[in-house]
Amino acid sequence: MPSTTLFSIPPLSSANNRSPPSTTHLPPPDKLALLIDNSKSINHLLQIHATLLRRDLHHHPILNFKLQRSYSSFNYLHYSVTLFNQTHNPNVFLWTSIIQSHNLYGFSHQAIDYYTQMLIHGVEPNAFTFSSVLKGCPFETIREIHSHVLKFGFGSDLYVCTGLVDGYGRGGDVESAEKVFDKMPERSLISLTAMLTCYAKHGKLLEGRVLFEEMEGDRDVVCWNVMIDGYAQHGFPNESLSLFRKMLRERVKPNEITVLSVLSSCGQLGALECGRWAHSYIDNNGVRINVRVGTALVDMYCKCGSLDDAREVFDNIEGRDVVAWNSIIMGYAIHGFSEEALKLFHDMCSIGIKPTDITFIAVLTAYGHSGLVTEGWGIFNSMKDVYNLEPKIEHYGCMVNLLGRAGNLQEAHDLIKNMKIDPDPVLWGTLLWACRLHNNVSLGVEIAEFILSNNFASSGTYVLISNIYAAAGNWVGVAKARSLMKDSGVEKEPGCSLIEVNNKVHEFLAGDLRHRKSRDIYLMLDEISNWLKANGYTPKTDIVLHDIGEQQKEQSLEVHSEKLALAFGLISTRPGTAIKIVKNLRVCLDCHAVMKMISKITGRKIVMRDRNRFHHFENGSCSCGEYW
Repeated sequence: MPSTTLFSIPPLSSANNRSPPSTTHLPPPDKLALLIDNSKSINHLLQIHATLLRRDLHHHPILNFKLQRSYSSFNYLHYSVTLFNQTHNPNVFLWTSIIQSHNLYGFSHQAIDYYTQMLIHGVEPNAFTFSSVLKGCPFETIREIHSHVLKFGFGSDLYVCTGLVDGYGRGGDVESAEKVFDKMPERSLISLTAMLTCYAKHGKLLEGRVLFEEMEGDRDVVCWNVMIDGYAQHGFPNESLSLFRKMLRERVKPNEITVLSVLSSCGQLGALECGRWAHSYIDNNGVRINVRVGTALVDMYCKCGSLDDAREVFDNIEGRDVVAWNSIIMGYAIHGFSEEALKLFHDMCSIGIKPTDITFIAVLTAYGHSGLVTEGWGIFNSMKDVYNLEPKIEHYGCMVNLLGRAGNLQEAHDLIKNMKIDPDPVLWGTLLWACRLHNNVSLGVEIAEFILSNNFASSGTYVLISNIYAAAGNWVGVAKARSLMKDSGVEKEPGCSLIEVNNKVHEFLAGDLRHRKSRDIYLMLDEISNWLKANGYTPKTDIVLHDIGEQQKEQSLEVHSEKLALAFGLISTRPGTAIKIVKNLRVCLDCHAVMKMISKITGRKIVMRDRNRFHHFENGSCSCGEYW
């Protein structure tokens, strides 16, 4: 047996060898089995077990099986193990029960050990055995178990095949999951959901949607949640929200899981009004705002630009855990309110909540937006010295960003070269961006050559390399970078800006003409241009690193996606209304300057979330203090 006895069961007879008490008044085994199944507490179960021991019924196969399973359900797995180990010649049901119990508590390798021992003891598995083994089967053994399924003749069993689909899905082998699924002679809602989950989890959303639509009439809330969350997790928040609205139209009642996915989608889009509607739905439909839902609301409000709403929710969460604290700290950090973020961090530590690696990412982000280099080094070093946390690649990335923003380029370079873990392309890209920011062309070219020679370049990195060469006037280098980018098949990520108006999110690309109000948008752009000229503004054409004329540079700046979103916001909302824009890339210097000036000219607050942080433009100034 793979386990040892963890507690001893008292002997059946007393010292004077009296015969066991009469069983005349003891209920029959089926009644005792029912008593075991209906046990409300571990003490009640122990009393029943003691009775069986006194009456010499503890070896009864059904009662033994029931006891073993019930101990496991009360989280007394060690009692189940001891009972199993004291059973002579356990049958397939007892082996299956002990396998299932171990998988239930995440001991998948021990479950496989029991399955192996069962085969060694000559006990042949049944369909329930395979279903139990497959529920937690490590991916490296799934194919071996599959071969056993076929060997013992269970290749067409509904429950076993469902377990195989789920097992292959968990391991990311979508093709094998599909093959098992396609050969199933019949399918249940559970098997359909298993295949749907496999598709959604691994980004096969088109295939998942086809299967989802074929399930019409059989779909329950779990199926809806799988697809809604699949879209949310793989960067399709609009599709996630659209499916959620369809779910409501079909009168399927959402649950907590649905709400978490919907709030994530609202946060990705920066769709504040949609997020507020979701919050209202939660309040009005009996979804309890526990720590998970509360934290999701905090995260959503932070990403949608409303720290006031986020803080109100946070302050009302009962039993706040470190995840909730991390969300609000990161919220203040990305909005540039570093002092408040750091105060929250100290408040969290003072009440005894131990920070996690995510906490330190949030705190280092706050330091990065405020340029506090010495303090940043202090908190970075404290991870290991005080909190016994080994810094990860993300923490090094935060430090390189902090040092790079502050102009400490050589210090950032030394940090990367002396890291205990291998730096990734993102780290090198961060340092390259800092070189571009501070016009350190020599170090920038050195890093660019290193990135190119080691095939570390990504879409954004190629653009930075091209810009570094252009800043040095090295147009041959620019052509080389662009040629390498083309040869590698990497495409430049287009600038994209989102703006929510009347609960609908509108998307704009640079120079976009797709919107039905394009004519009005471009007329407003002309008006904005006139406002800027009247107030003495000169376009920052030096940031357009292309070998083209000055007028062409000005024209390319005028149609950046965030300016199109701004123009649409101005013509689509009432005067005085705040305009909120979400940009997928870092906002450029020209657009940043324009947003400041337009906020003063129109008297409107403009909130922009770019790839790195939030910018709150108000009365001609920005919350970033030009440190971004």
